[in-house]
Amino acid sequence: MRSLALKITLAFLLVSLAGIVLVAIFTGRATAAEFGHFMMAQDQDFLSAELADYYQVQSGWTGVERVLRGGPPGMGNGAMHGMVMGGGAALVDTQGNVVVAGGGYFPGERLAPSQLATGIAILVDGQRVGTLIPAGNTLRPLSQAGTEFLLRVNRALSLAAIGAAALSIVLGAALARALTRPLTELKAATRALAAGQLGQQVNVRSRDELGELASAFNQMSADLARARDQRRQMTADIAHDLRTPLSVILGHAEALRDGILLPTPETLALVHEEAQRLNRLVDDLRTLSLAEAGELTLTRRPTPPGALLERAVAAQTPRALQQKISVQTQVDPGLPEVDVDPDRMAQVLGNLLDNALQHTPSGGSVVCRVTSDGARTSRHSSPATHHPSLHEAPQAERAGVTFAISDTGPGISPEDLPRLFDRFFRADKSRLRQEQGGSGLGLAIAKSIVEAHGGRIWAESQPGAGAQFFVELPVV
Repeated sequence: MRSLALKITLAFLLVSLAGIVLVAIFTGRATAAEFGHFMMAQDQDFLSAELADYYQVQSGWTGVERVLRGGPPGMGNGAMHGMVMGGGAALVDTQGNVVVAGGGYFPGERLAPSQLATGIAILVDGQRVGTLIPAGNTLRPLSQAGTEFLLRVNRALSLAAIGAAALSIVLGAALARALTRPLTELKAATRALAAGQLGQQVNVRSRDELGELASAFNQMSADLARARDQRRQMTADIAHDLRTPLSVILGHAEALRDGILLPTPETLALVHEEAQRLNRLVDDLRTLSLAEAGELTLTRRPTPPGALLERAVAAQTPRALQQKISVQTQVDPGLPEVDVDPDRMAQVLGNLLDNALQHTPSGGSVVCRVTSDGARTSRHSSPATHHPSLHEAPQAERAGVTFAISDTGPGISPEDLPRLFDRFFRADKSRLRQEQGGSGLGLAIAKSIVEAHGGRIWAESQPGAGAQFFVELPVV
């Protein structure tokens, strides 16, 4: 049995049948018992009325036993009374003396009031003239009409059971279809995904576990398609970035070999510069692959965060002076140390500061801050905010320091913020890569290094109002 729908239908049917059989058995037995008690109560009421009539005619109980055991015609149905009384019912007079033996009581025995309380009073003109005490086995055999009644009840229960079983099959099949339809769609989409058709999506038909499974599959499929597109784009970008310096180097090398160019210092310097650019790209790719694989070596030690920021600013000061850009440093006093690799974090802060100087016009300013309260440096209410790190926690639950680098450049558009930390992404598409001089991997590397330290990095910007980059690191 390989069909899940058939298994669910049969399971639903078996559970329903078990319940139906139990209900039918208990109902049949309860009906028979209650019908017997009804007949017994009816017989007792009829017998009590007969005995009351006898007492009223005879003015006593003399000869009542002869009448009950099959008395003369007109004085009651003796055969019926025998079936009822023969099982052990006793008749007691007003003084509590047993008149007719039965139920373990003997003629002439005097019964206590507590024993009489269990009996049925025989009333004549509202006066109690005797007591009929039935025994537990006073049920008479059922008549043919009673037997036929129980047969009709059992037949009705059987028909109801058959109808309920048929209904359970229909409901089970409908339930099985409703449960297996999303699974069937998931199976088909999974096979298509395994065949290389990425981006498959299935309908989310509910909000239960099956709906969550469908949503998770859709997210996984979309992520795989996005990863494929990013891999293709990355391959194209790598080929482009490698081709440019290689073309320059090969072109100059062929020109020097053919004597078209002379080996002047300027020509050799250009070839050397392109070779260095090619080497930086290869190093960046290696660093990024190691960081994303979790194999980036970190030599961590407690380090003052102010020293990290000042080191990065000192490295970029000559360039800032050359571009006539003011660089301001603000360090909160009493900051705790952070457990980081100083060289790697200097690479991160240097990259952020390099980007800020690159996009800040002459005469502008760059502000570098480090604080122990991330909320004071982050405008989380800004609509143009992007937090690429996934392992974030509320500020009140995190203990760390936050670096913030702000510039007065043109800012970043909201549509570019979500992709800012992707490989080879450049928000300014009007500039060529060779003019920018970078590999397009700096922010992706910075994100990987920060996350390897257990921190997070994000950007905030408003077009025309500059950009802010934040790095949050845990303290020692």
